[in-house]
Amino acid sequence: MILAGDVGGTKVDLALYEFIDGKLKNIRDKIYRAKDYPGLEVIVKEFLGTDKVTAACFGVPGPVRDGRLRLTNLPWTLDSRELAAGLAIDHVFLINDLQANGYGVAELSEDQILTLSEGDPSQIGNRALIAAGTGLGQCFLVWNGRQHTPYPSEGGHADYGPRNEDEIDLLRFLKQKYNGRVSYERVISGMGLTNIYEFLREVRGVDEPAWLAKKMSEVPDANSVITEMALAAKSEICEKALDMFVSGYGAEAGNLALKVLSVGGLYVGGGIAPRIVDKLRDGTFMKAFTDKGRLSQLLINMPVRIVLEPRAALLGAAAYAESRAAELSGISARAASVKA
Repeated sequence: MILAGDVGGTKVDLALYEFIDGKLKNIRDKIYRAKDYPGLEVIVKEFLGTDKVTAACFGVPGPVRDGRLRLTNLPWTLDSRELAAGLAIDHVFLINDLQANGYGVAELSEDQILTLSEGDPSQIGNRALIAAGTGLGQCFLVWNGRQHTPYPSEGGHADYGPRNEDEIDLLRFLKQKYNGRVSYERVISGMGLTNIYEFLREVRGVDEPAWLAKKMSEVPDANSVITEMALAAKSEICEKALDMFVSGYGAEAGNLALKVLSVGGLYVGGGIAPRIVDKLRDGTFMKAFTDKGRLSQLLINMPVRIVLEPRAALLGAAAYAESRAAELSGISARAASVKA
């Protein structure tokens, strides 16, 4: 069996996989609250119990250097060698969480992907992945002539670039709120939707009805209320906030597509996209995505697809663990599972 993990600032998602006829099959999984544990090793030991695994891979937020990462939102330092020794697993790997999502794309079936724009599907070349959730992740899927190899990026932390008067004023609002520099993640993420809502309320003076303020104060996640009310067309301020959010999301997706030259297509992943599919399909996202002046046709020709599968990162981590372990050991669990 193979152990896959998706490690975040608030939770750790673990799953065991086996290969059947060359395809990953989930055996069991569980989500843990990270703050309840002193480290990842303790969580994994509790999850595994007496089960034995041949390889493990954990997708982690941030850049991994020489198999090591210090988490920013948890007092944990992860080291693949220490984890391998402590867990008695021969092969343990740490990769960037969006890189894990990138490997997961190749494992998805047609019903786990929704095509937002067909573009020119005959084009072959690089692909890109952008994923808004708690933060804003980006990944390059580089075509080497045979397959797409995911490479991590911290592009979500690049400087935010406003495109119109509303976004220029939004930048000024956020510079004051954060006392300085503003990244794309401050706009295109869960916190970003809330930031846009607050900007519309406090700077543009869009009315926040008392019933809406009360509703938002009663739930731990204000974004869920903003999204729900916007999609149901029950609140002007929520609709405007989601519209600005989706337009900005499309624009930054287009920026990434230009930088990677992702003629093979762009994937929209993360936790937010599947919840706002109807809004993504109304043209707002694609209008901003393709609005690139002299290079607009290049973007029009790029296929755009939404990843609907919430556990793409786990699938990718499992696929990476098997592939790297096979390279090192000469034994492929995937190949061995295929019937002759």
